[in-house]
Amino acid sequence: MTSSATERTTAQGVHVGDPTDPLDLAVELIRCASVTPREAGALAVLERVLTELGFRCHRLPFQTPTSERVDNLYARFGDGAPHFCYAGHTDVVPIGDRASWSVDPFAAEIRDGVLVGRGAADMKGAIAAFVAALKRFLATRHGRFAGSISLLITGDEEGVAINGTKRVLEWLAARGETIDHCLIGEPTNPLELGQMIKIGRRGSLNAKLTVIGTQGHVAYPQLAANPIPRLLKMLGALTAKPLDAGTEYFQPSNLEITSIDVGNQATNIIPARASAALNIRFNPLHTSATLSRWLRETCDSIDSEHELAISVTGEAFLSPPGEWSSLVAGAVRKTLGAEPELSTTGGTSDARFIKDYCPVVEFGLISQTMHKVDERAALADIRALAHVYRAVLDAYFVA
Repeated sequence: MTSSATERTTAQGVHVGDPTDPLDLAVELIRCASVTPREAGALAVLERVLTELGFRCHRLPFQTPTSERVDNLYARFGDGAPHFCYAGHTDVVPIGDRASWSVDPFAAEIRDGVLVGRGAADMKGAIAAFVAALKRFLATRHGRFAGSISLLITGDEEGVAINGTKRVLEWLAARGETIDHCLIGEPTNPLELGQMIKIGRRGSLNAKLTVIGTQGHVAYPQLAANPIPRLLKMLGALTAKPLDAGTEYFQPSNLEITSIDVGNQATNIIPARASAALNIRFNPLHTSATLSRWLRETCDSIDSEHELAISVTGEAFLSPPGEWSSLVAGAVRKTLGAEPELSTTGGTSDARFIKDYCPVVEFGLISQTMHKVDERAALADIRALAHVYRAVLDAYFVA
């Protein structure tokens, strides 16, 4: 059964048009088809709402000669310390196979108490929940509290992340603005709201290994040099033993071969080149520099006729458990009655940039359907998350 946002809010016992209910904003954001790097009106929606709340808003477009323009939004209420920042992104991943969706991915349909649409979980529902929490907090405090609140919302988290959060942080530093603590609204909970807070992330390194041989006829191997056995020998050496056993807060680092390709469509040709792609997700026992050195030394020890290209998307980091993670965990406990696990699992996020400026933790919706067909979030979870975020603000800015 489907319904409009207004009908569903009434059915859930919320007054029609209640400005502190996050559902209407979540629907409006999802209906902006903001697939990276398109803004598609999502930031404009937020800018309008935040301006009405009294925030000073800055639209920050960034571009490089080799990358597309990306729009970002930075909004701040107040000037004093402490400075609390909520960070997130309005860009979403592509929908994939449209025919596999049971609804229009950007219609934001509601079915049996669930909001379905691209970005519902990752992470437009969470952004809407935070704005709802802001409305309640500012109304209760009559807009007066000791400190300031900001939102750093990028349109470049799901993409190459060149012109997004990293550039906004640099812009803030150039202006002399400092952030004391940051909460990111990524979908951190595996199965139910309140399970998990992220206090760190593993690093990520990509590599492409290409072994160079000599093409020839398979019947005359003495006239050719087959690169495939040499590539397999290198990959065997790289995967021969575990990288480490993990740490107190991190699972073991892992190297995964993601592709092997020779581009050979013939059965009677020895190829001239053979390539493999691999990814390493690593904990703080390593850095990208130490892993890069290990990759090069291992490959060099087996064969000199190869090329190795390495790119790094983030270093491993940990925001050690302490006052900040305890405050967020306390808000979860108070609101939901759950004891969240402090975790570092999952992929990378923009926390990898923010951690260089201030303590950062992540807490948002359930991650089960992010990036999937029929991505969704329960209305009850979006509303409950708004209460958690309100509790965070109350605890942070003690009256």
